[in-house]
Amino acid sequence: MTQTAIPATTIDADPITESDAVTPFEDVFREVIEIEAQAVRALADMDPAAVNTACKLIINCTGRVICTGMGKSGHVARKIAATLASTGTPSHFVHPGEASHGDLGMILPGDVLLALSNSGETKELADMLTYAARRAIPLIAITKKPGSALAEHSTVLLQLPDTPEACSIKMAPTTSTTCSLAIGDALAVAVMRARGFAKEDFLNFHPGGKLGSQLLTVEKLMHTGDALPVLAPESAMPDAIVEMTAKGFGIGAMVEKGVLTAVVTDGDLRRNISDLMSKTLREVASPNPKTINPKALASEALNTMNTMKVSALCVVDDAGLLIGLIRLHDCLQAEVA
Repeated sequence: MTQTAIPATTIDADPITESDAVTPFEDVFREVIEIEAQAVRALADMDPAAVNTACKLIINCTGRVICTGMGKSGHVARKIAATLASTGTPSHFVHPGEASHGDLGMILPGDVLLALSNSGETKELADMLTYAARRAIPLIAITKKPGSALAEHSTVLLQLPDTPEACSIKMAPTTSTTCSLAIGDALAVAVMRARGFAKEDFLNFHPGGKLGSQLLTVEKLMHTGDALPVLAPESAMPDAIVEMTAKGFGIGAMVEKGVLTAVVTDGDLRRNISDLMSKTLREVASPNPKTINPKALASEALNTMNTMKVSALCVVDDAGLLIGLIRLHDCLQAEVA
């Protein structure tokens, strides 16, 4: 079967250049950033009473904070829910459309509803507002329109600044969504600070990924118990070497009444090689070793080992008692670096 050649279509492959645009790209970029930054700065002047009321509703919530919104506001609401949940406030997102078809059952007495809508008249929110009102569920509204249905139904209104959207047609959600996101972040941080939410709490919600590894503490990675190469000061060096070899850390811990007093390393063995086998551990070990606390971040231990050019650190408590050992390899394996 003979194939008919198809004439090549002429395509203008030249990239768009600045001369093709009405306004240089960098000028538009800067303009958008400045518009949104000005709007976010205006949020700092939000009614303090409204801010305090919203934060207290979240702190006193015995259930969960239910975040909702439609379209771009919905995307922002999802992020706010995720931020709240990861900083100690139980929260999840409920889609307003799905809520009208059964998901209203996800909202219970004791919850707080956080609803986002720039216009405040998003029709998909109507059933949720009615449901919340019937069950006395507090409503935090984030909207630009104080006279809107959303604002009128709210327990407290966090009003968006009356600034234009940053897009060229002043319609695409840009400034409004940025401000809504900033309000969500501010609420989450204010509440987590009031609760005394600490790094250790944050780690409990972020055990995986780079963020979790950066917050790991030494006690989560250290070796303990029978795995430790514990040696008595008067141990003969042949016995000490056998113990160090068996434990495989390249280090031995000299302990007196539970207190770490010195360590012996491969370097110490080499420096005493001429008459090593006739000595005791006390004669070979290096006193006043560098140690680390079990509550310290593993990243701190890694930095100390890199700085000192050692491969392991003994872990001691506040009384100087040996409780563990952490290796450079342990930190690297946990992706602390």
